[in-house]
Amino acid sequence: MAFKDNLRKKIEINDLAGRIAASIGPPDSGRRIDKDLVRKLLAEGDYEKIVARDMEMYRLPPREGEMRLLVLDNDLPIYKTSVEDVVLRKSPVVKEMLNIRNVIKILNDGDVVISKKDESLETLRGELIDGLDLRFTREDVEDLVYDGRSALENRYGEGVQETLRLLADLLGYVPAPKALQIPHTKVWGVSGEEAGKRQFGPLVIYDPMHHTLKRIQDPIHLSDPEDMARYEAVATKSAAPDEKGGDVFQALGRDVLKAHGLSGG
Repeated sequence: MAFKDNLRKKIEINDLAGRIAASIGPPDSGRRIDKDLVRKLLAEGDYEKIVARDMEMYRLPPREGEMRLLVLDNDLPIYKTSVEDVVLRKSPVVKEMLNIRNVIKILNDGDVVISKKDESLETLRGELIDGLDLRFTREDVEDLVYDGRSALENRYGEGVQETLRLLADLLGYVPAPKALQIPHTKVWGVSGEEAGKRQFGPLVIYDPMHHTLKRIQDPIHLSDPEDMARYEAVATKSAAPDEKGGDVFQALGRDVLKAHGLSGG
């Protein structure tokens, strides 16, 4: 699979994991994990599905010589034991509960549970991404820049947004905080702090309705009125950005190459 396809897959996995995490509530919240989303995430890996009694389980690759089973229920537990033992502990029949040793297992599964909920989700997300080949070359980055410039020139908004998302992932860009959001506009950048105060940037602003793309190099300090005014001026076209149009993709490509030690030569 090509680098760009693997990078897309990484973004899809992270998006799915984020949506699943949002569906997980605290113990007394009454919220139920979105099992359909978990199934979609599991489908990204080559996991054996096992249905036993009333349970749906997935066999994960062994870790440190121990077998691992993920049970698809509201706790999303990962067990380091056999299918038969999980079935006994989570869905026992009457005759199994007549055995005192079985009762002890049923009442306490702490000896075989590796993780639950968010921790299990993070394990699954991390292992799926670790299975992707995300190595790339200077030529891969140049291809992304070309794709972005071509999409912008041809007023292909979906192509522009996809390429921005791919480059944003390579640069660690995230969606803008609420204070910098603009209706019907995509704003991505680097989130950080300076002297305990929030800042955002470098950043890019893409308006899909008018097919305009801008970039601001210096971070915007969210508590600084002058910085906020500078941002608003660029956003409303009353001030020039550091780069605009196809030059934004060129700048992002240079940043990726520099960040990953590929800018020489």
